[in-house]
Amino acid sequence: MQFTAKQISEFIDGTIEGDENAKVTELSKIENGTAGSLCFLSNPKYENYLYSTKASVVIVGNDFFPSQPIESTLIKVADPYSAFSVLLEKYNEVMNQLNAQSGIEQPCFIHPSAKIGNNVFIAAFSYISENVVIGDDTKIQAQVFVGADTLIGNNCQIFPGVKIYNRSVLGNNIVIHANTVIGSDGFGFAPQPDGTYSKIAQIGNVVIEDDVEIGANTAIDRATMGSTFIRKGVKLDNLIQIAHNVDMGAHTVVAAQTGISGSTKVGENSVIGGQVGIAGHLSLAKGTQIGAQAGINFNTTTEFKQWHGSPAQPLRDWMRASVIFKQLPTVEKRIVALENTISELKALIEQNSTIAK
Repeated sequence: MQFTAKQISEFIDGTIEGDENAKVTELSKIENGTAGSLCFLSNPKYENYLYSTKASVVIVGNDFFPSQPIESTLIKVADPYSAFSVLLEKYNEVMNQLNAQSGIEQPCFIHPSAKIGNNVFIAAFSYISENVVIGDDTKIQAQVFVGADTLIGNNCQIFPGVKIYNRSVLGNNIVIHANTVIGSDGFGFAPQPDGTYSKIAQIGNVVIEDDVEIGANTAIDRATMGSTFIRKGVKLDNLIQIAHNVDMGAHTVVAAQTGISGSTKVGENSVIGGQVGIAGHLSLAKGTQIGAQAGINFNTTTEFKQWHGSPAQPLRDWMRASVIFKQLPTVEKRIVALENTISELKALIEQNSTIAK
């Protein structure tokens, strides 16, 4: 595929500085730009690459003015990162059209009671159980299991090895990456007098609303009773654990290796960093922002507040504490020196007291 700078500027409502007929055939990072590539500059620390890159076209901000001569054609936009993401999506759409998949590969199993929509693709070695409903334009890749009575909406992409347990409900425009498990048992065990544990039946399900994307190897447990909810527009990274009866608020993003315990409600538009641990039966306010490796064991009530550390504390408090923490070895030496000085003074006082007597 080949596009001119002029065509690209029309896609993203940009202004051209340079050759509007400059041609691009691929997308690249600015540090790896070659003739015929398109890249973007959003972070100022990468500006030096602009003066050495061989990229034919570079997307920059409206407020950017080069401090050195450049060879590339510039397209100025309000937000370079967002504009480039639009182009990536356009590119992805075109590639998907070129590699369109439809029909049902063999061998696979589709129960006679299942209802399959129009233009659906089901790859080989997948298993579609009884009373499953799959909406139009949904693509199910190889070795996917879909349990009984599951509903999958339109235009979903289910990547290889995904397992979806019985009675799950998936909306439209959902992407689930490889080897993720939807609807596995919640972690419920009752302690017994003899020290053993008795399993508590998990009879609920998982409900995933529209426009959700879930990374690879993530596990979302079904509810003990009722539903575990992943609300509209949520974006989950790889390797995340979401426990039974969690309610993940709309348009929340969660980074990898985070664990959210049972029955916790996460407010909409929250941002949760990597390796965060969140205890169960909590309620997090709308827009809560949690830094990487933080531990949350309390409710948050202030919207759009930042939390860091374990146990978590407000960002400013954590920054002050982290400065002190780094100084602890020096502080320890000073305390030991003070203790030694005090001991010497005590000994001197006792010696003078003895002489006086």
